[in-house]
Amino acid sequence: MVRWGMVVDLKKCVGCQTCTIACKLDNGTPPNVFWRLVRDVEVGSYPNVRRFFLPLQCMHCANPPCMDVCPTTATKKRDDGIVYIDYSLCVGCAYCIQACPYEARWLVKERRWYFGDTPTKPELLQDYTEKIGLCTKCDFCMDRIDYGLRNGKRPGADPEATPVCVNACIAGALVFGDLDDPESEASRLVRSRQAFKLLPEMGTDPSVYYLW
Repeated sequence: MVRWGMVVDLKKCVGCQTCTIACKLDNGTPPNVFWRLVRDVEVGSYPNVRRFFLPLQCMHCANPPCMDVCPTTATKKRDDGIVYIDYSLCVGCAYCIQACPYEARWLVKERRWYFGDTPTKPELLQDYTEKIGLCTKCDFCMDRIDYGLRNGKRPGADPEATPVCVNACIAGALVFGDLDDPESEASRLVRSRQAFKLLPEMGTDPSVYYLW
């Protein structure tokens, strides 16, 4: 089996938000909707304080609570582990937003432009009209993955088949690949470093690992 996942190296992330912007440009998300973003985190107490940057997105859980609460079955999980939304079925009830422990889902209430009434060229390239009133989220750029696989490309190795956030990361902090393939770079990193998942107590079993 294949289970697509991501590994985030917290020692490499510099908090530049390039991945955030790349995601917004590629998906045309409106203001205040972030399918991925990087949080600035401080831990400890003075004078022993540590600061690090925490990239966040949909975790593509093996046991996604968002899917269980969806009354229309709009949230689905593919055999390769990608959790996505069928926008033709979503009614914008936002139950999934309440169920997601990672705050990774966004309800688009209206179509807004970043600079008033005049859209920028990147905004014009993405017609977000079909998502107004619906819940949205990261889908691991599954269109790129599927396109790449159809054309003999390898996700995580070939940019054409890899999520745009990974391609855009200037520090090489993001690695994408098949977590079930022991030879993939993602799997090797998980085995070789101190890897952890967010909120393991929730039993969601995310497909995103973090490295200290």
